[in-house]
Amino acid sequence: MLPSSVKILFASQTEKAEVWLPLLREALPHDEFVAVPDKSVEIALVATPPTGTFQKLGRPRLVQSLWMGVEKLLADPTYPRGVPLARLVDPGMVAAMSETVIAQVLDWHRHLYQYRLQQRARQWHRKEQRMASDRTVGLLGLGELGSDAARKLLALGFNVAGWSRRPKDLPGVKSFTDLTAMLRITDALVCLLPLTRETAGVLNARTFALMRRDGCVINVARGGHLVARDLIGALDNGWLAHAYLDVFDPEPLPERDPLWNHPGITITPHSAALTEPRTALPKIVENVERVRRGETPANLVDFQAGY
Repeated sequence: MLPSSVKILFASQTEKAEVWLPLLREALPHDEFVAVPDKSVEIALVATPPTGTFQKLGRPRLVQSLWMGVEKLLADPTYPRGVPLARLVDPGMVAAMSETVIAQVLDWHRHLYQYRLQQRARQWHRKEQRMASDRTVGLLGLGELGSDAARKLLALGFNVAGWSRRPKDLPGVKSFTDLTAMLRITDALVCLLPLTRETAGVLNARTFALMRRDGCVINVARGGHLVARDLIGALDNGWLAHAYLDVFDPEPLPERDPLWNHPGITITPHSAALTEPRTALPKIVENVERVRRGETPANLVDFQAGY
């Protein structure tokens, strides 16, 4: 069990210390927060930590990610092996992700992406109207993100299917462990998977060919899930109607990348769902207190599974 005062490192090149630290100090007034790693740090709060951070630590009791995705931390050869790593399941980020998924599904469903092109060309053509119940949204991943998006899509009247490693029982959702079977009924495919060896490249030519014609692909997970040339091929041959990409490999997307100028692709700068400090803070405080009491932290990463 840790002493009443805990030494906590905040190390991030992306999350703003000037936003986080005042909130953390207010919530944990008896703990010490530092920005420089050393061997006496007991808990490390990290998101893209500066190079060499882990090498300067001793054996902290916990590394708490400030993000939900942890694949870069797991791939870091300097990560202190044997030290528990916790993902951040932030309710604000979960809500934001569902908002993005819904916005993009509706953009495709209501033909808004086509009407934007028509406006630029000063064209006036109405597209065929479809009901939400005519469409099936297939979710890759039925964890916290997929489950929340599923509930909200169902409320809008869409049919919802989901694929996961293990069977899930979500009201109203057709759950599959056979990806091929789910893809055959899918109009809009949404990737919400963690990036692992098994899921890398899952958005590929075979996947697209199994979907229903004139559908869309939405990738708000990781750039490594997508085979870009296969997506361009499926758009160019008319099988897919549109794609929405928020994540890339590498990031930022290089200026000369062909994805930028493709008329069938909508690009956003990895902004689908950002960590919201106001809603994430209670989750971080909970894990600090669990560690202080000698309890198991919540949302620990399975190093074998990769998430």
